[in-house]
Amino acid sequence: MANKTAPDASRRSERSRRAILDAALELVGEVGYPKLTIEAIAARAGVGKQTIYRWWPSKAAVLLDAFIALTEEAAGGPDVEYEIPDTGDLEADLKMVLRATVDEMCDPRYERASRALAAEGVINAELAVQFVERVLEPQLQLYVKRLRAAQEAGQADPSFDPRIALELLVGPLAHRWLLRTRPMTHAYADAVVELALRGITPR
Repeated sequence: MANKTAPDASRRSERSRRAILDAALELVGEVGYPKLTIEAIAARAGVGKQTIYRWWPSKAAVLLDAFIALTEEAAGGPDVEYEIPDTGDLEADLKMVLRATVDEMCDPRYERASRALAAEGVINAELAVQFVERVLEPQLQLYVKRLRAAQEAGQADPSFDPRIALELLVGPLAHRWLLRTRPMTHAYADAVVELALRGITPR
């Protein structure tokens, strides 16, 4: 009698986890966050809802992990460490990363999930903390590192606080995106960089 290989439980679990995350992203785009349910995610993923509750306490937690997985895939995988390039030209480097940020914010794959998480974070303090710790803060630290390098190279005023300076860059984009006041464009990203640099470059 031929030997039968035992099913790989970890592989099966990873397939289920991936299906759940994909289902959450698809459904939030189709029905919106208010109508998103664990039952609907389970049905779309082809798993029992108890499987979801074994890994996540809520639909918000599922969507957060789905969004993180999406951004990691876009970066090349969870083990890839992304950095803001340091070409020696601070303005060019910042314009490059802010243009890429505009593209991501306007991409429906990211926008639907990120808007849902932003809205839920207003009333769900635990989710807001998780979003800051797992998504926002790692990204902000990239700006801190690049701005400090510019200070050390004499390209930026050594007296300013990089944490405040980065808000001059990302704050306007977040405000325009959140309120949908005016279109998000590369030209706008470039203008934000140029204006911010007037305040942080050496006099």
